[in-house]
Amino acid sequence: MEYLTILGSTGSIGVSTLDVVARHPQRFRVAALTARSQVDLLYRQCCRFEPKYAVLLDDCAAEGLQARLRAAGVHTRVLSGTSALEDVAALSEAGIVVAAIVGIAGLRATLAAARAGKKILLANKESLVTAGALFMSAVQASGARLLPIDSEHNAIFQSMPASGAGSLADRGVRRILLTASGGPFRTLPAARLAAVTPEEAVAHPNWVMGRKISVDSATMMNKGLEVIEAHWLFAAPPDVIEVVIHPQSVVHSLVEYCDGSVIAQLGNPDMRTPIAHALGYPQRIVSGADFLDLARVGNLSFEAPDLARFPCLRLAYDALRTGESSVVGLNAANEVAVAEFLDRRIAYTDIPGVIERVLERMPARPVDSIDDVERIDRDARALAQDACAGDVAVRSARAG
Repeated sequence: MEYLTILGSTGSIGVSTLDVVARHPQRFRVAALTARSQVDLLYRQCCRFEPKYAVLLDDCAAEGLQARLRAAGVHTRVLSGTSALEDVAALSEAGIVVAAIVGIAGLRATLAAARAGKKILLANKESLVTAGALFMSAVQASGARLLPIDSEHNAIFQSMPASGAGSLADRGVRRILLTASGGPFRTLPAARLAAVTPEEAVAHPNWVMGRKISVDSATMMNKGLEVIEAHWLFAAPPDVIEVVIHPQSVVHSLVEYCDGSVIAQLGNPDMRTPIAHALGYPQRIVSGADFLDLARVGNLSFEAPDLARFPCLRLAYDALRTGESSVVGLNAANEVAVAEFLDRRIAYTDIPGVIERVLERMPARPVDSIDDVERIDRDARALAQDACAGDVAVRSARAG
């Protein structure tokens, strides 16, 4: 029996993970579940899977959940606070940790899992984006096993050579090709982009995701963050990683070799497939996803991304080439700008401008610790809030 902790169990990745786990009751048990604010869903998950621990950030919410579970006869112990997230990430009885907290909020807990030598199913890309060197050093020092469950990185992992020794070039790899759907605005006239609403931006044509990630997919910042993540996961220089738009989301990514071969992983757009691959690895287990019918799909198309339409992708490449502090700033500024857009305070087209202004104002700084990451993150967020306030003021003046 394998025990697992799910960091972020009420998000889309966490829910999909529990769906796969429920299909294999003889193999997997849940040791701990964590959530930020979806108390009712966490309650239902605890009633069904009866983990030893549950974690909420808010003390009062945790006390309320504990009382509800006690009344229902469920013996889960409810903890609270960020330190509790780190504690359950390092639980001795849980060999697997699913890192599915969105944003930099999941960094310390995911790093705790790495330091504890866990098998980490990584969906929290910000752990690598903001602290790649620190995180990979912790993985190597502890002997942790890192398995990506983003569909693209999982596809690359499946398409890589069996031997992990040597550089990519030594292993015959010429290019990594990250596929992107292009999101909901791939063909929208550019003149209409400034007027798109949050509801339109989160309506992804292929995937069911959270609101923040859906906006990132629309701007292609999500793909930019994935480029940075691939850099760390596969020790790949930026120039080896390319992005190609594939609207059908059937080919999840590809690896090109020096002999001209291109190996890809295909499947229906269902996160349970990469989750099941990583949970069962090196075995294959049932995921619950529908099987791919290529005849029904019909055509698979590919195109180069338009960097004028998707400036966030260019900004991500630029930040990766500049250095780690720029990448931390990029991520922080994006989180602030997306939140402001979702709250209708800035326009969709303001998002890349906010990020670019933050990066222009941030000096290069060393990133030698998590404290450094968090200081740079705070500074970048403050700059981003100022930039957003400036955009709001300009728009108000124009309206007046």
